[in-house]
Amino acid sequence: MKPFFITFEGVEGSGKSTQVGKLASKLREEKYAIEVVREPGGTRIGELIRHITHDRENVDLTAVSEVYLMAASRAQLVREIIRPAMDNGRLVIADRFIDSSLAYQGYGRNLGEDVVTSINKLALDGVFPDITIFLDITPEEGFKRRNGTEKIDRLDLQQKEFYERVYQGYKKLAEKYKDRYVVVGGNKSIDEVADQIWDRLKVKLQTPNSK
Repeated sequence: MKPFFITFEGVEGSGKSTQVGKLASKLREEKYAIEVVREPGGTRIGELIRHITHDRENVDLTAVSEVYLMAASRAQLVREIIRPAMDNGRLVIADRFIDSSLAYQGYGRNLGEDVVTSINKLALDGVFPDITIFLDITPEEGFKRRNGTEKIDRLDLQQKEFYERVYQGYKKLAEKYKDRYVVVGGNKSIDEVADQIWDRLKVKLQTPNSK
């Protein structure tokens, strides 16, 4: 099987990181060689950028600066980890990728999908997800889940209208790119969501010993 690239997307509190871990464990059981990454971050440079974009002190970070920083982290991640892993036949799972910029900066910051796509063209270097798993929960539900459980960062301090634009942006992206999007309702239990994801993926991955 050719190298495969799976990305997870969703608003804050959607359970992406949990489901990335669940899927990674399942794929290892199925004897896949995998690489797991996150955005922004995943490399030394990327983690420095993550500190800038998420630090509550940086409330004056502009939308344009933010989109370029995200693209810079992505450029480093693609060249340092994702492309080499895929060239070596490893399946890559990413907790956020290009669709996060489209949703958060394109729609949430009102920069526009075309502008964000253009800025990220060089960063991506032709690397694009084969499957994007969108965990579909509303911003309200996501923040209920996070309440008191995680450290509040800069992106948690945005206005309600920002998160609604992000969410609606994801819905538009899921419709526009329906061939690669797998939409999974995130309101069920962790195991139920994980089972739904695996049921959808195992056919695409052609897992030889899937049940």
